[in-house]
Amino acid sequence: MSPEFDRRKFLGLLATAAASVALPWSSAMAADSGLALGKTAVFSWDGLIEEARRLSKQPYQPEMQPNQDVLAQIDWEAHGKIHFKPDDALFAGGPGQYPVQFFHPGCFFQNAVRMYRLDSSLGEKQTHTLAREILFDKSYFEMPGDSPAHHLGPQAHFAGFRIQESRLGDQSRLDWQHNDWAAFLGASYFRAIGDEYQYGLSARGIAIDTVVFGKTEEFPAFTRFYFESASDNSNAVIVYAFLDGPSITGAYRFVLTREKGVVMDVETNLFMRRDVSRFGIAPATSMYWFSGKDKTKQTDWRPEVHDSDGLALWTGANEHVWRPLNEPDGITVSAFADNNPRGFGLMQRERDFGEYLDAVHYERRPGLWVEPLDNWGEGSVQLVEQPTDEELYDNVAAMWVPREKVTAGSRYRLRYRLHWTAEEPFKTALARCVATRIGRGGEPAKRPPGVHKFVVEFQGGTLDQLASGAIPEVVVSASRGKISRIAAEAVPDGILGHWRTFFDLGELGPTKEPVEIRLFLRSGELTITETWLYQFQPA
Repeated sequence: MSPEFDRRKFLGLLATAAASVALPWSSAMAADSGLALGKTAVFSWDGLIEEARRLSKQPYQPEMQPNQDVLAQIDWEAHGKIHFKPDDALFAGGPGQYPVQFFHPGCFFQNAVRMYRLDSSLGEKQTHTLAREILFDKSYFEMPGDSPAHHLGPQAHFAGFRIQESRLGDQSRLDWQHNDWAAFLGASYFRAIGDEYQYGLSARGIAIDTVVFGKTEEFPAFTRFYFESASDNSNAVIVYAFLDGPSITGAYRFVLTREKGVVMDVETNLFMRRDVSRFGIAPATSMYWFSGKDKTKQTDWRPEVHDSDGLALWTGANEHVWRPLNEPDGITVSAFADNNPRGFGLMQRERDFGEYLDAVHYERRPGLWVEPLDNWGEGSVQLVEQPTDEELYDNVAAMWVPREKVTAGSRYRLRYRLHWTAEEPFKTALARCVATRIGRGGEPAKRPPGVHKFVVEFQGGTLDQLASGAIPEVVVSASRGKISRIAAEAVPDGILGHWRTFFDLGELGPTKEPVEIRLFLRSGELTITETWLYQFQPA
């Protein structure tokens, strides 16, 4: 998580590499619109993996954009005024539904990122996949006459790309030239919209040594992208990427599918150049400033400000967990040990505009759910939370960290699916946590010092079928302190299956160490809610 990336900008980057066998030019590789293409070479997924393995044995050699002095002048304001011309988009006239537009480099996007188009060519004995580089040209972009980008030399490269909405769809509803659904820009960051057509949190290709004492976090970058041609009736886009960094190389294959939200199937082969202390697989980064439970920290007029409000877990032992996010006083790392997790994600459960009152519509932000497609073995989902006093930067990260040490020469092959949706992509009979509230303990006129009251609300699932007059049992525990005044009741709002629990927590002593709290509801021997976990930080 790096403060140099403004979360209001699209973050992400993806890249790929090709084999270097020269072939004659194919008429199938003709340029789209005004795009100029380079020489032809054979491309294969196996060849990309082999290149990653081979380069992992060599020292890291970053390729930066030329004209660094010019790029330094293209700040957020100047970069925001540079727009790709839709008529020059890759696949603007097909094949496939989804044209691809490209990002201009700038002050915050200085890595050279090469783009390639892939097409099939029928040879005498077999079909080859051919790649040609899409050559950068300033003429692809509209920009003000006084933009510093006009001074960029001819050897520049793109900074990233975005995938536009369908060119074959209803253009009066979603004009493909001005609406996109996935974006890759900056290091290995990428984003997608959810059900509500909004960008929010980001994913990354990999996280290397995030908040490790004595180490600087590393940001490997996707340095090349290859775009596979698609048929007009396919709602998927296939992109290959090459990852490069001081400690790692990698080959990625993304299958991005436009559904109600967006689903991405990711396959990656990673090769380690160096030992790594915290190896974050399928990392997500988001922003959490405050919500209704953080009354003492609200320095803003809005009731809540966040892209995500909790970490959801589905463990290998089939437990469903909800952990509300915090904005702590210092950096905290929470590890949730597991064996072959079924999934995890940073989610946005609060969907009421009245809880945000912001024109940027935080209530429409997507969640990001990670679904492993293989057994990931032993490790932990690790949640990193950092303090912030503003909404501009990501301060939360979640990732899978394997238990085994990651050492130079190691290789990892991973497959997982990313769901960019409003809710977790599975059905469960368990009621879900919908609110966490914290206040002074005791009751009116009897407020003992140092006692805190917690109210946790659940809704749906089996709670909808509770017999009239039945009261579920509250099962609650804390890592220290005394729990008292435990109760449960139906929320008096007329909503079926909406319940809340109460308990007080006191006798915490003088230490300011966090308290880990665990709570769920059951009826008889049956667990009827997901497990609420919370890290409480005494004032």
